[in-house]
Amino acid sequence: MAITIRDIAREAGVSTATASRALRRLHNVDPATIARVQAVADRYSYVVSPAASRLAGGRTGSVAALTPYLSRWYFATVLSGVEQVLQDAETDLLLLVAGDPGRPARTPPVRRLSQRVDGFLVISLDPDSPELGGLLDLDAPKVLIGTKWPGVPSVSIDDERAARLATQHLVNLGHRRIGMIAGRPGRSPFLAERARKRGFETAVAWPVPDSSALDCGYGDFTVDGGETAMNALLAQPDPPTAVFCMSDEMAFGAMRALRLHGLAVGTDVSLVGFDGHDLAGMLDLTTVAQPVAQIGAVAAQMLLDQISDASEHKPGEVEIPTKLVVRSSSRPPT
Repeated sequence: MAITIRDIAREAGVSTATASRALRRLHNVDPATIARVQAVADRYSYVVSPAASRLAGGRTGSVAALTPYLSRWYFATVLSGVEQVLQDAETDLLLLVAGDPGRPARTPPVRRLSQRVDGFLVISLDPDSPELGGLLDLDAPKVLIGTKWPGVPSVSIDDERAARLATQHLVNLGHRRIGMIAGRPGRSPFLAERARKRGFETAVAWPVPDSSALDCGYGDFTVDGGETAMNALLAQPDPPTAVFCMSDEMAFGAMRALRLHGLAVGTDVSLVGFDGHDLAGMLDLTTVAQPVAQIGAVAAQMLLDQISDASEHKPGEVEIPTKLVVRSSSRPPT
């Protein structure tokens, strides 16, 4: 016959509720009682069911992550960091894919899902966008990743400063015709993209008075898009000698375009990317490296702390530092 929590409680001389709390090592149980109950449980090889423990505490043991994409490197890497922390905490992850924020999409059923999960992670979506479906108004634990909103815990980087330093690197090398490959024309639905554009414009406006240095191509944060955008920049009457790419994947596409045009990366046209992609080192790409998996892990732990109320202070805005990694793709103009 299987041993139950009632059997453990009876032999330890405590109530069933006390036995349950002792095996979960709750702070309001006397240490001697915990030791006595645990000794009985060990004798019978009894293990508390995580699901039953969570239900006793009024929790589901699941959290939801709302993301615009799954297949793109940044989002997949963020989620890998999230998943590692959640696995260690025996917490399940429910993925909600909102789709491209620039296109009409169904509103995620966040209010209904709030009954199925203990908290939410929001990756890169503008907090003011309809894709969130009123999520920020819910009285539920939540953490933003890659963006900020007053009063909501978040984990992000300083995109504007990082883009400014990356572009300044090209200026310092002596480049005066500096182009940019961004995601899309017009107002971007991604706050990070807007911040990176501001950083680029700040860097080229003062040291490089030539306003025509603001040539811009659009690559939708994909390799193929980066190639198309680089081709457009090369078609300009006076093409740039250096290009800041808002993502490494677009920089990879730009590299392919340069080679197809018989141009050498770094010698004929310098490139700087953004992200610290796994392949950036192999392709010798200068890039702004951000610890993407760490960002996901930090956000997941912040959410778990909110759910368990383990943190003494309410989590606020956490900013993760970035680093400009200089490689041979960026050199002085010839």
